Amino acid sequence: MEQKLLIYNTLTRTKQLFEPIHAPNVGMYVCGPTVYGDPHLGHARPAITFDILFRYLKHLGYKVRYVRNITDVGHLEHDADEGDDKIEKKARLEQLEPMEIAQYYTNRYHDAMKALNVLPPSIEPHATGHIIEQEELVKEILANGYAYESNGSVYFDIEKYNHDHKYGILSGRNLDDVINNSRELDGVGEKHNQVDFALWKKAQPEHIMRWPSPWSDGFPGWHCECTAMGRKYLGKKFDIHGGGMDLVFPHHECEIAQAVASQGEPMVKYWMHNNMITINGQKMGKSLGNFITLEQFFTGSHELLKQAFSPMAIRFFILSAHYRGTVDFSNDALVASEKGLERLMNGLSDLDRIQPQAECDAQTKKVVKELRQKCYDAMNDDLATPLVISHLFEACSVVNKLIDHKATICAECLEELRATMRLFAFDILGLADEKAANNEAREEAYGKVVDMVLDLRSKARANKDWATCDQIRDALKAAGFEVKDTKDGCVWKLNV
Repeated sequence: MEQKLLIYNTLTRTKQLFEPIHAPNVGMYVCGPTVYGDPHLGHARPAITFDILFRYLKHLGYKVRYVRNITDVGHLEHDADEGDDKIEKKARLEQLEPMEIAQYYTNRYHDAMKALNVLPPSIEPHATGHIIEQEELVKEILANGYAYESNGSVYFDIEKYNHDHKYGILSGRNLDDVINNSRELDGVGEKHNQVDFALWKKAQPEHIMRWPSPWSDGFPGWHCECTAMGRKYLGKKFDIHGGGMDLVFPHHECEIAQAVASQGEPMVKYWMHNNMITINGQKMGKSLGNFITLEQFFTGSHELLKQAFSPMAIRFFILSAHYRGTVDFSNDALVASEKGLERLMNGLSDLDRIQPQAECDAQTKKVVKELRQKCYDAMNDDLATPLVISHLFEACSVVNKLIDHKATICAECLEELRATMRLFAFDILGLADEKAANNEAREEAYGKVVDMVLDLRSKARANKDWATCDQIRDALKAAGFEVKDTKDGCVWKLNV
């Protein structure tokens, strides 16, 4: 049965049927991290949210080009136009090159994403690698009359744009009053209006990161990078642009304005935003100093954590809430997620212990026959991952009854149950059986140690040191390893 995916479009504030512009090709752009510190739980949510969308679109048969950027220049500390560049400030504090800082934290981000089982994007462009494209964008906006140069910097003319088009269509803000009020305020400085935003900033003498341009030696405004790189890799019109809800205004609002001002029409068809992770009702983030890094979650090394939580427990915690709902951090919520994940992994593992019967009982057959479409229906309803998890839990209850011989299942239904649960748990939700992976790693390590010990035993045999041979064999046996001497050499197996 063909699946019809509905996704919530922030632009229209409605759920819309997903219909790609150039099906079966799909262009998807997601705002990635600004790499000036260790990745935290707030970074995990958009990465996992759009990883789910990426996985599901590919599962539905679409050919997806997923672009997720790295911001390594232009994101200023105080607001979009003022203050120190976040990466440059970090570089000064640590007496390193800015690109050393960017590379170090990019690597840290990649390590965290791999631990969370987030698939890498198709393309991961860096802002510093696309200065030319951003300068070209600024030139187009200037040529079309929607920007002005001031003291070597270039600013977007919000009043002109708002008159000809409409600024605020994504966030729903009415900027007419703001524009008028800004004229009465002192300290506007280079800008015509306070709400105008920088497309290009002239670098001050102490500014390390700078590039030549027709206006000054400087650097691009933060908002330019996504518009320029999205257009470069996905074209002038593409399907999905995503990111955290905190980016709706001003970042994504400015992106829409830049696209229309430069090319005369919108660039993005569907805007998608995940909601925030909070601590005590307040957004988690570096700027507020209330964040917990992912490494701290994995090791338990933070005063707010009562224990360590595995990457899959974190992933399950995020998927247990709808991506558009807020998630408030608590130890109890994470412990509940840990238990829920264990329940699901045990159910999947127990499937291999079930012996099929000639026939299914009626209730088991009903659950199995409905499970796949129920999970599809949940995913098709704007990626309702909590509902998918609840359906998988229902399947786990059936597995428990089968293990306890309180229900029966035929071979065909058992295979369907196994295939459906694995599809949605592993392939679509992106969960992984950490316990099984740890067991495999442990067995591999055991094997290397045992092979090394048996090599020593072989040398003892060659020297006819029978006492040492017997001592090694007996020690391995006591540890649970059975050793046999054959004409082709020594073989072993683990009995525990």
